[in-house]
Amino acid sequence: MTAEGRVTAITKFGFTERQARFLVTVMLHAGVCVPRQYARFAGTAYGQKVNAFFDKLVQRGYATAWACLHNRARLYHVHHRALYRAVGEPDSRYRRPVPAARVVERVMRLDGVLFSPAIVWLATEREKVGFFGVTAPSFPAERLPHITVGAGASRRLRLFPDDVPIGVESRGRVVFLYLVTSPTVDEFRPVLQRHGDLLRALPGWTLLLLFPLRAVAAIEWYKAVVHDELARPLAPATLDELRWYFEQSRLAVSRTRLPADPRFRRAQEAFAAPRFRVLYRRWVTDGEAAFGVVSSSIAEALGGTGRVDWNVLQLSYRHLSPLVSPVRSTSQWVEEGATTGEEGSARPQPPPLDSTADTSDCARDWYRLVGRS
Repeated sequence: MTAEGRVTAITKFGFTERQARFLVTVMLHAGVCVPRQYARFAGTAYGQKVNAFFDKLVQRGYATAWACLHNRARLYHVHHRALYRAVGEPDSRYRRPVPAARVVERVMRLDGVLFSPAIVWLATEREKVGFFGVTAPSFPAERLPHITVGAGASRRLRLFPDDVPIGVESRGRVVFLYLVTSPTVDEFRPVLQRHGDLLRALPGWTLLLLFPLRAVAAIEWYKAVVHDELARPLAPATLDELRWYFEQSRLAVSRTRLPADPRFRRAQEAFAAPRFRVLYRRWVTDGEAAFGVVSSSIAEALGGTGRVDWNVLQLSYRHLSPLVSPVRSTSQWVEEGATTGEEGSARPQPPPLDSTADTSDCARDWYRLVGRS
């Protein structure tokens, strides 16, 4: 469906064009929203008209409202199947019950999309595959960002598995929006590796990092990882040694102990960095194609046709969190009325920033940045 076709379909449910455009954006990118997002989108004051719109959504069963930490705040989950069917996404994951651990993240990501009205956002996998088929026609579809699911005859690729909105500016530059949600960069590395080959194939792109207000000190961490993953190619001899090491590591899985070969020990030490641990997991499923991200550099593109930028969300989200026990945050659902304590749910045991960092120190630093104890 076209963007205009989706809007027209939603207006048939009794919504104005402006309300329909907002609902389409919510359904395609988050599933959840708050009233002040609509007020900003519509360019209107947060008052009677905004409240009437959300009351209508709830009264007609199109959305569910839930109380938050702040007793006057409300979160809304748009979940009605008929609405999603009208925009061509009846089975969208965004209409399903929302884990409390992900609610605020989705609100933040929606803000990132709404704050960039000049960007045309590609909403579905079909749209992304079609767009890149035209923009980079020589780029194989199987090398688009993906993960491998299943094995043997049931093995298949799941394209665009990350929550990374992709949009296009008026001049054709492609924007990848990544919301920083983790106290470490370990979740960011595989996302970069999955997108690395595609970035090299595009004539112009921007990686836009979106940070919570109190996490600005993490900007340098993430910039360093971008450079580490995308701008440091391996020499051919080093890449050959890495291939050999990966092969030996895979063989070692079936053994009772690691090889005593001095060459293996040297390689184990040389390739102990997080970059190679993530790459090994990709190599196990993708084979030789996984080495594309380390065999060539996009350093020349960084700062030119390709660039890394960041925005800081100048808003507080802590009051929006549905109240829930931190211990049960991963199993409670907003649809059941569960609520959480503060801005986003913490991952209680995050991995270290690098191979020598202490996990507790990393987590403590992050929680200090976002105002948690």
